[in-house]
Amino acid sequence: MSENTTMLLEICVDDISGLKTAIAGGADRIELCSALSIGGLTPSAGLIAAAAELPVPSYAMIRPRAGSFIYSADELDVMKRDIDACRDAGLPGVVFGASLPDGRLDFDTLSALVEHSGSLGKTLHRAFDLVPDIAEAIEMAVSLGFERILTSGGAKTGAEGVAVLEQAITLAASRLSIMPGAGVSLATVGQLWPRLPISEIHSSGAVTVTESDERLVDLGFSTPSARHTDAATVKALKAYFA
Repeated sequence: MSENTTMLLEICVDDISGLKTAIAGGADRIELCSALSIGGLTPSAGLIAAAAELPVPSYAMIRPRAGSFIYSADELDVMKRDIDACRDAGLPGVVFGASLPDGRLDFDTLSALVEHSGSLGKTLHRAFDLVPDIAEAIEMAVSLGFERILTSGGAKTGAEGVAVLEQAITLAASRLSIMPGAGVSLATVGQLWPRLPISEIHSSGAVTVTESDERLVDLGFSTPSARHTDAATVKALKAYFA
């Protein structure tokens, strides 16, 4: 790919305000979640329905709880029901991953989720960042039919994992997209592109906002500060790739 390749900007959001703000800023695709502060969980049925009515495609996170990506049979059943809700609402795709205790991707669980997803688009999420062998994981993702892998290259941020991202792109060999994410901002995006031959990138497009109502914090209803999607930031990221 050349530096002139059109870049698709995916913005992750976890509420209706963030969803509409990301679209207003020019997001090309949405990763729809709840609880972004812990990496994103499955969004509510109401948010899924609202996203399906908007003109920008949304892929919903299918992650039933915080913590590891090692899932029980009961959790797998919940994930399948959540996929059904996304399909029934009219969303075009879903985002999921599953791990074994040693960090390798869980082929059996992923196979079940892929089969249940049917024709929905599929992104493999950052469970990939836990794998001990990225070549093995990429081959598995290709064989399962994922469209892309969202990854930071196994690091806290995509910028810190750029060398591994470069390796993953070579291993994927255009069979699926490697989409850098985690900590992608105006301050760090230059460390990823144009060094990496990528066609899509993932960001929160967010700014930190301080909670003004101390009572909400005192009662445990809010945190002292939070990250909120910012239209100007999303717009600036889009402009960066123009």
